[in-house]
Amino acid sequence: MSAPAARRGPMTRLLAGLGLSGRALVIAVPLAWLLLFFLVPFLVVAKISLAEPAIAQPPYTALWSWEGLRLTLRLGFENYAFLLQDALYLDAYLFSIATAFISAAAALVVGYPMAYFIARSDEPRRTLLLMLVILPFWTSFLLRVYAWQGFLRDTGVVNGLLLGLGVIDEPLRILQTNFAVYLGIVYTYLPFMILPLYATLVKLEQDLLEASADLGARPLATFLTVTLPLSMPGVIAGFLLVFIPAIGEFVIPELLGGPNTLMIGRVLWNEFFSSRDWPVASAVAIVMLVVVVVPIVFLRQAQARAEERVR
Repeated sequence: MSAPAARRGPMTRLLAGLGLSGRALVIAVPLAWLLLFFLVPFLVVAKISLAEPAIAQPPYTALWSWEGLRLTLRLGFENYAFLLQDALYLDAYLFSIATAFISAAAALVVGYPMAYFIARSDEPRRTLLLMLVILPFWTSFLLRVYAWQGFLRDTGVVNGLLLGLGVIDEPLRILQTNFAVYLGIVYTYLPFMILPLYATLVKLEQDLLEASADLGARPLATFLTVTLPLSMPGVIAGFLLVFIPAIGEFVIPELLGGPNTLMIGRVLWNEFFSSRDWPVASAVAIVMLVVVVVPIVFLRQAQARAEERVR
């Protein structure tokens, strides 16, 4: 055995014998993770969506059955047809997409100046500001959403402050409105917008900004022609990180929204746990996945084009 081969560990020699290099192993680990925790559950949900509801345990029929040597396969698409016939589901999808888009856009408007300020700050202030951005993650998500109920209710902090300052004469109805849902989503997912923007803006060369100023461009023109185009990969990444989870959000609309705040996450909950109609709930989940994947593909293509322009 050669000296380099002798220095290899048994696991390395085993992988080499199987024809797996280090690069292949690095790729295989996330692929195995996705296969186990995404593809397999997705196939299970897709299987249930093609079944029929039943009063049994589990509450759906089997897709295949054996009768002697004959295999009978029953695939039903009635659940998907039912989603198209009932306007409730279409309204829930459209409202969820609109809510997620508005919340992501608001998070971008709020988070971009914060990320820019952090990226342009000197150490150790930059580290301290980043720590403050991450600090809310140290507290329970559910407790933070519950805290907003205390702020937004009729007798809460916001109305109490406005009444004390004489801005309003009677309490505003903020809780159980769509605005409260937007506010909760923006607050909760704002770090997911700030961190990708910061990672992009901190690598922005200061020389480019100085060159733009030397050529006579005003700060606004410099921002629109230099800073914003170069930060587009961070903008798209942050937008996706807020938009995707906001579509299926359940806790925030349930605690801060009203009865008319019907997002697809609440519809899924009702179908699974209240109606016990697992096939329809699975069909809702599959369609929601398709609805989420389509904008991801377009935004990912836009991000790739933006990264090519930066290079």
